[in-house]
Amino acid sequence: MPETPKLLYLRRADVAALAGDSCAVYTEAVRRALALHARGQTVQPLKPYLRRNANGHVADRIIAMPALLDGEHPIAGLKWIASKHDNPGKRGLERASGLIVLNECETNYPVALLEAGLVSGMRTAAVTVVGAEHLARSDARSLGCVGCGFIGRLQIRALLESRPALEKVSLFDLERPAAERLAGELDGRVRVCDTAEECVRGADVVVTSTVTARPYLEFAWLRPGSFLSNISLMDVCDDVFLHADKVVVDDWDQCNREGKPIHRLTQAGLFSRERLHAELGEIVLGERPGRESDDEIILLNPMGLAIEDVAAAHAVYELALKRGAGTWLDLY
Repeated sequence: MPETPKLLYLRRADVAALAGDSCAVYTEAVRRALALHARGQTVQPLKPYLRRNANGHVADRIIAMPALLDGEHPIAGLKWIASKHDNPGKRGLERASGLIVLNECETNYPVALLEAGLVSGMRTAAVTVVGAEHLARSDARSLGCVGCGFIGRLQIRALLESRPALEKVSLFDLERPAAERLAGELDGRVRVCDTAEECVRGADVVVTSTVTARPYLEFAWLRPGSFLSNISLMDVCDDVFLHADKVVVDDWDQCNREGKPIHRLTQAGLFSRERLHAELGEIVLGERPGRESDDEIILLNPMGLAIEDVAAAHAVYELALKRGAGTWLDLY
């Protein structure tokens, strides 16, 4: 840290240049964060939601996500992330926008400010990659993705990078041109589907990346042995939670709130912490098993954790220091 208080500003272009198109930097950061979390070496308050209209769209909110990761290289930070579901169609803007601030833990001074959109999207993809490492079949060949925007694109690219055996990709989006554009960017055998059901049925790995407020994905659509990463949270019908062989979350307390599906089911007495198979960090550490048979249908329902954002941003920040990237800003 410079002698006079400064912080390093990293634009999205800086972040992209430092970490590249690969998900590897983010995957390693997320894996480390989940392991620390499972060991009890993180501090992560429940994230508050700011909503202008309590009855508005589920994706219209601003969220404050603070976290501290302890251990060999302690770091704290905050992701301040906003979302408006109609930004793309109405304003020509990305749905989500935000910033991440990092604080070093010796003085607690802020040391970095990063554009959050790319870091957040890539760490979300990395959560699916880490989940697939433990929960998908090793011989998985087909991938189905519902939702083909910015997040869906990152999910697919990260999975294809980490699992080259995925040779068939099915896409669906309510806006068919979005699916067709994404299909045009991908090499290999890509199919644009007419319905979400067509996209999901027969896929070994399924990812949801939508802004839906109503569940639609039924348990009957999932083939035996499939792995479903429900990153957009509201897509999966109750019967998937109730009939899947294993349900895994990133953090029980974060998932069991805000009227999300697990919260509703738990309040109704249909689900519980005891019924949950594991938190993903427990599986990463080997404290709980991942996939145990080829026929298991496994649901990963990650809320998205501040520790993942802070760990990913810290990894990018350290790369920036090594390479002399970014712009130094005076704090005073």
